[in-house]
Amino acid sequence: MAKKQKKQTGGTPATVALTTAGVPFTVHSYDHDPASPSYGEEAAQALGVSPDRVFKTLVADVDGELTVAVVPVAGQLDLKALATAVGGKRAAMADPALAERTTGYVRGGISPLGQRKRLRTVLDASASAHATICVSAGRRGLEVELAPQALTTLTTAVLAPIGRA
Repeated sequence: MAKKQKKQTGGTPATVALTTAGVPFTVHSYDHDPASPSYGEEAAQALGVSPDRVFKTLVADVDGELTVAVVPVAGQLDLKALATAVGGKRAAMADPALAERTTGYVRGGISPLGQRKRLRTVLDASASAHATICVSAGRRGLEVELAPQALTTLTTAVLAPIGRA
């Protein structure tokens, strides 16, 4: 299990945002396999971290407004719960090309941090059960580990039960 851990002061918009905010974080990199069927599960396995501590960033359309959902890779996003969490009626997964253009990241590397356009964000409530969680650092094969409270503060996220097993 080859992994690198280091503090990073530059790099992706996500790590730059963390550095600028003075938030403690650790960058974990691994060799991404383009044939991997799940980016998040690949990250958890490559880093030797429990899949309930590795969170995937998904972009959904809630009543016409793009919204970021951050949920454990071990489960799925509950679209109805996401809509409810932001006071909406209907949610659907966003068009991947629109999600990429809006966030400035590629699919499989979308980070909840440092997005081109700041989107409304909801973090699954299960994150608060962990001292630290991992989210994409802005590209495939790169994760950032930080306290869930720091992620909530930096993204002004709502904490709600939006994941399901």
